[in-house]
Amino acid sequence: MFRKKDEVIVEDLDSLIGENIKITGKIEGKGNLRVDGFIEGDIDYDGNIVIGESGKVYGNINANDISLAGTTHGNIDSKTKLVILPTGTLIGDIEVSSFIVHENAKFDGNCKMLNNNITELPLKDTTENSK
Repeated sequence: MFRKKDEVIVEDLDSLIGENIKITGKIEGKGNLRVDGFIEGDIDYDGNIVIGESGKVYGNINANDISLAGTTHGNIDSKTKLVILPTGTLIGDIEVSSFIVHENAKFDGNCKMLNNNITELPLKDTTENSK
């Protein structure tokens, strides 16, 4: 019912902010949320969020999985995965465990990967010790 081309679908949709809805203020909740309207304020959600092609968020987003096909101006903190689809635009910094950017998607910001457990590689010795 809510499927658009190349968009990740949230199977059990709990809340929908429709195309003709504008919300100003902080949104808190849990479950699965789809945004096709306009939000001016932060979203703190214990669940997954889909920002549809017509969706616009001017604020920070904190959630589990986030699929972005619309526009977001703000920082994103995704506990598991952030996907920016070809029609998606993100202007802001992100902290994520997994990050997927499709071709033609737009991202302007900094990225910090969480739980990456990267060990530093030793620097190569460039001195001439052997002859």
